[in-house]
Order: sequence, then structure tokens, then C-alpha cells
Amino acid sequence: MEFYEDKNIEYKRIDKLFGKKAVLSDIAEECVAFANAQGGWIIAGISDGKTEPPPYQKIDPDEMNKVVSRLRSLTDSVGFVNPEIITHENSGQFFKFRILPTSRTIATTTSGKVFIRITDKCMPVSGEDLTSLAADKNAFQWELVPTKTSLNNADEKAKTEFLNDIRNSPKISDFIKNKDNNEILSYYQLITEDGILTNLGVLWMGTPAQRARLAYPITVQYIVYNTNGEKIRKTDWHFHQFSPKQLLLNIEKNAIELTYTTEISDGLFRKQIRNYPKEVIRELLVNAMAHKRFTISGDIFIEVYPDKFVITSPGGLPLGITEHNILHERSRRNPHLIQTFHDLDLMEGEGSGYDLVYEKLARDGKQLPIVESSITKVAVTVFSGIVDNEVLSILDYIDKHFQLTQKEYITLGIIATEHKILTTQLSDRLQLTSQDRIRTWMGSLQEKRIIITRGVKKGTEYLLNPELFASAKLGIIPTLKTIEPFKLEALIEEDLKYNGESKMSDVQNRIKEVPREDIQKAVYRMVERGNIIAFGGKRNRTYCLAKKK
Repeated sequence: MEFYEDKNIEYKRIDKLFGKKAVLSDIAEECVAFANAQGGWIIAGISDGKTEPPPYQKIDPDEMNKVVSRLRSLTDSVGFVNPEIITHENSGQFFKFRILPTSRTIATTTSGKVFIRITDKCMPVSGEDLTSLAADKNAFQWELVPTKTSLNNADEKAKTEFLNDIRNSPKISDFIKNKDNNEILSYYQLITEDGILTNLGVLWMGTPAQRARLAYPITVQYIVYNTNGEKIRKTDWHFHQFSPKQLLLNIEKNAIELTYTTEISDGLFRKQIRNYPKEVIRELLVNAMAHKRFTISGDIFIEVYPDKFVITSPGGLPLGITEHNILHERSRRNPHLIQTFHDLDLMEGEGSGYDLVYEKLARDGKQLPIVESSITKVAVTVFSGIVDNEVLSILDYIDKHFQLTQKEYITLGIIATEHKILTTQLSDRLQLTSQDRIRTWMGSLQEKRIIITRGVKKGTEYLLNPELFASAKLGIIPTLKTIEPFKLEALIEEDLKYNGESKMSDVQNRIKEVPREDIQKAVYRMVERGNIIAFGGKRNRTYCLAKKK
């Protein structure tokens, strides 16, 4: 198994740190990037994509210490810890050291440059992003700021409910459950050592009046629009009477438009499918609360339209998280609030939870969410409609007959709704930085013959295995989107035979169901082989069948 760089690990060949080819200034930038993100490790002496150091490679402890010392001198506000030399079983040595994340200051190089780690890359930070990074540093400390409220003046009912929920949670170990009350509250950063409520403690255990005194507590607006874009219902949660859990449950209870279902045919029966899976609603609501920037003013908006709902929260995505990597990256904004939501079994994981959102939407044959982020807000749009009823039948059949992982369901859902997709397109939809990593998302789909492939390398296409669904007798109506190349060429020949000399666009318009790029590729292949003759320049080029000898 090969090891690759990710958001927490950077591999470097030994000549990048020692000798004439050493580039310690570049390594310093990587260290700054780790410090401004979530921290990480530098593995020196192993190349990216390799599993081990070169055999018999040796590391001089003094040289290692000099490198770490030099990196300290090239950076500011970067913590270097645990430098260690390790001997591999092939007798080669490498060393590693850890970069701590900064919580209050912004790490820089001594020349004043700022970087941040995004997936496996070191990215420069400037302008608007620098402002966002500074805001996130402040937001990170907001949870732990002590208030003027003693635990004795907290809402006793809310305190008891929180402690009972923690002790009854399936996600909590007995080690935590067996702590006394104050130890549990301290563990979750709700109180200080002196028994004073933190901002986080007021959110969970404060009275409405105490929550109202927070600079920017959680406030929510729920708005429903009709087909003309007119507001037909509006509900506000501005009274600070709820803890985060109570607020979440109250919204779910009153947002009845999000619980509507659509009836579809299922053979001889009718089946009710929720417009929005309840797990998706829960995860996005918790995300809006848990990742809200509490140091700026702004409400959470839930806007419901006839065909979609949009949830908007103040403060953009944490720096390093984008709409292009949100499926894989995890954020540390409000980490203690996120941990509390998770440990109370109110959210899927301690990160974004978008893998769950993707899975549930994929299982129901729905379009994946659209995420839009700016420095002031992040908006997530989820559509109510099913892409294709037949896709739902296919996914339902697979769910009953196969055991698939979450990654496999997400991948299958994308392929099923697209009918056919190139490996490059699938990598893009799965937000993968390397096409090689698509194998971990495909899992056993090919081995179980659920998915088959056509083509090679970047031209590889993934599609559902028609033999599987033919044997299942699902009554699937065939689609020309998945037509095999040789059959498509025969279809183009028939089209030109009956319609004569034609432009490419004419052929594409007559064979509408086949993707236009597939027709174009097929025509080019046929011209190259001499089956079709092309006339004219690029703009007015026409095609006709070659005369058979």
C-alpha cells in the first residue's frame, strides 16, 4: 500500500532538507501552512506515494536538530515538537516532527508570508482570505471565553437535561459517563475551573436572559415561498429560550414543509419518498449552528421553495474548506460545540457531515447539494425532486441485495443518476484530487458486477451493469445514453443513410438522447477509419457515408 500526502501529512525526500539541493525556505512555508490549519506532520526521508525510505538511508541526529532549528528561525508563531528518527525494517531511516496548530495568532514566515494547508497543498493567504483567517482565530476562542454567570445561577433544568443526555448517549465512553457532574461540564468546556459558565456553557445551560446577553447567539428565520416567489409563511426563533438541542428539535417540529413527501409508482404499489431525507435536514441544521461564526452578527435562514430549500448561515466556510473539497475536509471552527453535538448523538461526525448528506441524497436518487460560500455567509441548496424514478428502483434493488459502504453508495448514486460518466468527471463529482484515489470510492462495485467500465485510462467510462438489472427483471426502459460505441456508430450510419449529407449539429439533434460529445467522438473515429467522408471547413463541415467499393 502506498501512502500519499493529505491535509495532515507532508512527505519530503531527504535531499530537500540536507545538502546542496535543500529547500528549507519551501519547507518553512509548509510548516506555516500546517500551523494556520489543523497542524500536521513533516515526514522527512520518504517520497510522496512511497511506502518506505531508501534502503540503508541514515539520518544524523545533529543534522536533524539543525534542520528543525533552522525551520524555527525561518518561521514565526509555529510550534515544532517531537522530532524523532525512525528506522524502517528495510534498514533505512527517516525522521518526522509535528507542527502544532496556532489558536490565537497567525503563523507566518520571517519574510511575512502567510500560508494555509488545503487538502494536500500549501496555499498562500492574502487579502480577503487573510481577514477570514484572522476572524476564524478569534472565533476559535469564543467558546471558551468566561462570562459573568456562575454555574449556581444556570438553568437547573437545562443543566440536568444536558448531564442526563450525555450519560445516556451511545457515543460516550463509560470513562466520561462515570465522571461527576462538574467534571463532565469541565470536560465539555461549559464551565471554568472556578465554576463560571463559558460562552458555550451559556448556550447549553443558560437562562433565556443569559443567552440574550451573548454578543451574537443563535437566531433563526424560517421562510416559505410559493411558486411566484411570494412569502406565505415566516417563523422566527429570536427569543433565546432554547438551548442548541431544544432549538434543533423545535425547528424540526415546526418546519412541516420539509417533511412533505412525493408519491411514486413501485410496480403494483405506490411509494412515499420524502422530498428531503430527515437525516439531511438534521445534518445541515446542525452544521449551520455548529459552524456559525459567533463573533459576527447574522441570522441562520431556512428558505423553502416549491422545488428546493436553502439554508444560509453567517460567516463563510472555514478557511481551507471550499465547495470543491467539503466532502473530504473537516473543520475546527467551534470545535467544542461540534464535539458536544456529536457526543449528544445529534450529528453524524465531528466534521462537516457532508458524506452523510451525499449518501442519503444518492440513495434517494436526488441531485447532490450545491454549496456556495463567501466571506460573510455559506448557503447550501438541496433539491426536492428525484432525478429518475427508474434510478430509484435500481438503488432500492441494490440496497436489498448488497451490503455497500457509504463511499460505494455515494459513487453508485452519482453513476446511476448520470447513467454513464467518465472517470475524470466522476473524480470531479467526488472532489478527488487524484484519479488514482477513485479506487477507494469504487470499492467492490466492480467486483460485485454492479458497475462495469468501458474504455481505458482517462477515457474510462463507468455505467450500471445491464445484465444485473435484466436478471432482476426491474422493467428498466433502455436509454441511448449508455449505448455501446460500435452500436452508436451503426446508428450514425443509419442516420446518414436516410438523411444524407449533414452537419454534425444535425446528426446530434436527430439523435437527441445520446450525449453530443459521444456522437462527436464517434463521427471523428468513423472519419479516421474512412467510414464517413467530411467536406468543407470547420464552421460548415458536413459528413456523408463513404461509398462502398
